[in-house]
Amino acid sequence: MTDAPRATVYLDVDGVLCPFGPEGFSDWGTGFEQVEIGMLGVHWAPELVEELNRLSARPGVHFVWLTSWEDMAPKYLCHAIGLEGRHWPVLRYSEQKGTREWWKLEAIQRDISRHRPGRAVWIDDQLGFEESALAWMAFLGRGILGISPDPRRGIARADILRVEAFLDG
Repeated sequence: MTDAPRATVYLDVDGVLCPFGPEGFSDWGTGFEQVEIGMLGVHWAPELVEELNRLSARPGVHFVWLTSWEDMAPKYLCHAIGLEGRHWPVLRYSEQKGTREWWKLEAIQRDISRHRPGRAVWIDDQLGFEESALAWMAFLGRGILGISPDPRRGIARADILRVEAFLDG
């Protein structure tokens, strides 16, 4: 039996890693990059990708995809933007039983129950609008950190600092 990860970070793509229609400079100090993945154009901040690569390499930190991109995130997006997430597990809509209004809430609940990380970070731009998810996180208390970035900007430098402080806490 393997030890549970000290911390698991659940990561969305759209509006989080790849903001919707960003303009100007990113919070990271440079303009957003853009790449076409199939018929889909995505934007991202290279400095954010570097930070996520650094965080995901930390001992005891385990990243999981929790995105409607599902298997396309590790298969296509990672290569296109340089994110070292090709081997992160993927939580899928089709694997949920439909017991919750939002499939991602059910997925994270099942994953946390199964793997029992000491701490969990959930980053999703929709999170701040999902009352049942917010209530569940409030029930868990200090063991979970939820971050709901502005979907037009994605994860900000301040968000990464909050994640690091939480992981170190």
